[in-house]
Amino acid sequence: MRALAVAVVGILAVLVVDVAAAKLKARADYAQSFDFKSLQTWAWDPVGPGEVKLARSSEDDPEVIRRRIEPTIVPAVEKELTERGFKKIASGVPDMRVHYYVLVTVGFATQTVGQFLPNVTEWGIPPYTPATSSFDIVQHGALILDLVSTKADHVVWRGIAEGDIDKIKDDAERDKMIREGVRDLVKKIPK
Repeated sequence: MRALAVAVVGILAVLVVDVAAAKLKARADYAQSFDFKSLQTWAWDPVGPGEVKLARSSEDDPEVIRRRIEPTIVPAVEKELTERGFKKIASGVPDMRVHYYVLVTVGFATQTVGQFLPNVTEWGIPPYTPATSSFDIVQHGALILDLVSTKADHVVWRGIAEGDIDKIKDDAERDKMIREGVRDLVKKIPK
């Protein structure tokens, strides 16, 4: 019975770590001198709500990805901005325009045998040829949200939510992660 309890606790620990690893890290930067209290209304950028940029392979089609994720991003941004007190307008000039970017890249990390050892013989380690002991390829994604002041006509706030997307198991998990990332970003808009 005790072995079963230990196994269950171990499985739960793995699930908690896996869920935590799938969370996006959010950060933001903004124009320190800009008066964010003047921003009351908003609209999507006239050229469209967003763009997808892929740096994985030459066969990638960003339009396919955009059609798949935009139905999650757009309502999430609209909901979070509304909850923060910003009013979306359909006509006229808003105080700010909103535009998103999704970037997907591929990265890798390697380790070689002995890379953390000093290269001096005083340690008693004979010289040897380093060999790769670990090689990990991972897809990395970032959701960038820009707020452009229509009065200043430049980006006054940029939020970036990023993380490894290889841990995503299905569309529902991806959509949940996007909504949480948008929520975390919009919270960082100064008011």
